Amino acid sequence: MLVDFRPHARLRSRTPVTVGDSVGPVVEALGASTVDLSRVRVVCDWVQYRQNFREPVEIRPVRDGDPGDDAFELAVDVRRGPEVDLAEATRTALAAHADGTADDGRVLLEDWGPTRHSCLWDFNALYWRELALWEKATGRAYEQALPGGESDARNRDGVRAILAELFAVWDGLADRRALPPELYVVELGVGNGHQARVFLDEFRALDARHGRGYYRRLQYLMCDYSAHVLDMARETVAEHTEHVSSFVLDATRPRSALGFLQFRVFLVYVSNVYDNLPTDEVAHLGGRTYLVESRAHLPAADAAELARSVRATPEQLPGLVHKLLRLGPALLAEAAPGHLDDTDAAVDFWRRTWAAVRLAERYVGLAGLDLYELAPAISGEALRPLLESGADVRMHVSNGAVASFVETLALLHPYGKLVCHDLVVTAVSAYREGFRGPGKYDGSVVNWVNGPLLAHVGRRRGFDIAYAPFAHRSGTNIVTMTAQVRD
Repeated sequence: MLVDFRPHARLRSRTPVTVGDSVGPVVEALGASTVDLSRVRVVCDWVQYRQNFREPVEIRPVRDGDPGDDAFELAVDVRRGPEVDLAEATRTALAAHADGTADDGRVLLEDWGPTRHSCLWDFNALYWRELALWEKATGRAYEQALPGGESDARNRDGVRAILAELFAVWDGLADRRALPPELYVVELGVGNGHQARVFLDEFRALDARHGRGYYRRLQYLMCDYSAHVLDMARETVAEHTEHVSSFVLDATRPRSALGFLQFRVFLVYVSNVYDNLPTDEVAHLGGRTYLVESRAHLPAADAAELARSVRATPEQLPGLVHKLLRLGPALLAEAAPGHLDDTDAAVDFWRRTWAAVRLAERYVGLAGLDLYELAPAISGEALRPLLESGADVRMHVSNGAVASFVETLALLHPYGKLVCHDLVVTAVSAYREGFRGPGKYDGSVVNWVNGPLLAHVGRRRGFDIAYAPFAHRSGTNIVTMTAQVRD
């Protein structure tokens, strides 16, 4: 039996946890069971997101292709350890696993598959598409769910630093008569437009002092997949409307709408987007590589209560949930009047369902990394140097982020730059030291971005990739990533 205690920093925190209290009851329950302990891996995490997809104790089967294989990983959330009887939770999980009743009472929302294809991303898309209804129900704007109550990208000092560098580049090109007549800046994931407003206000003020007429030539492109969000953003930047265009696009495929800008964009500005895009996870355990497959479900007790609240049976819930994801709350209320009285009731159903959703996981052996498509035209072989860099590791693939990143790099002018503020893992070792998602951020999904993978992919395409802590606010987990053509 291997015990992997990842939150080691918590052993010396202000309110320290102890290995005995966290692991002792679990090991005791395992020792009293009949399982083959040589086939068990115990992994302890501190799941920092209070809203997440996990139970305090879970079993993740390990499938190597042998039908009789009974190896598994037992996952423990150390943060919630004091709230539950870990020994009893472990015994219950072991018994359900042994007699094949782990799924009894659960309401399954999907079949097993790669996590990037899970319906949790449909929930994520619904949140951004119907953000106004969610905010009305909660009584707060989505940015209030962020640490500090707003996006770090709206920090004016940070914006001024970016603009100072941008103007310096343009001055050099202008002096050589090489500056094009139109100066393109692209923002991916525009949200409510406040970020764009800060950028444009600061740009205009700096240009007035600078005196070279860059604001007159500026073309600022706000991009988001939600037309509703873009409508709100346009109102926010109405004062700059002559310099702003908006595009509906999928963040994982920016060239689908912006291909005409290839090699013409001087700045691509991305904030808190990559951590919100679909991703798989892979693991390298005992010399073998695995894909983490997942399956969204509603726990039995939550499903029963939820069904009663909408005059349904638990068996009817999957149909209602998938109609919700396809139609949205307003149309769902019209399509299912026997279950929901109005749009407000449908929004309440949505929020309660999201709070209850859990994600079961299992490890399935990969036949070969070369057969795994990380992103369009990118083989899973790009993961090999990271997975085989040392001890066992499980990491995000950041499929959506990689796809978006690669297509965005193709838009950059030879003197252009990508600036991204996001939750980024900057070293592979960080995946061995702490939990990096998925978590629930209000009604959306958050996963830390695999920075070493993005850097590896970017450098192979001739770009210098750099990471640095966000410089303009202390105490934040946000990292600033920059990418520009290698000199």
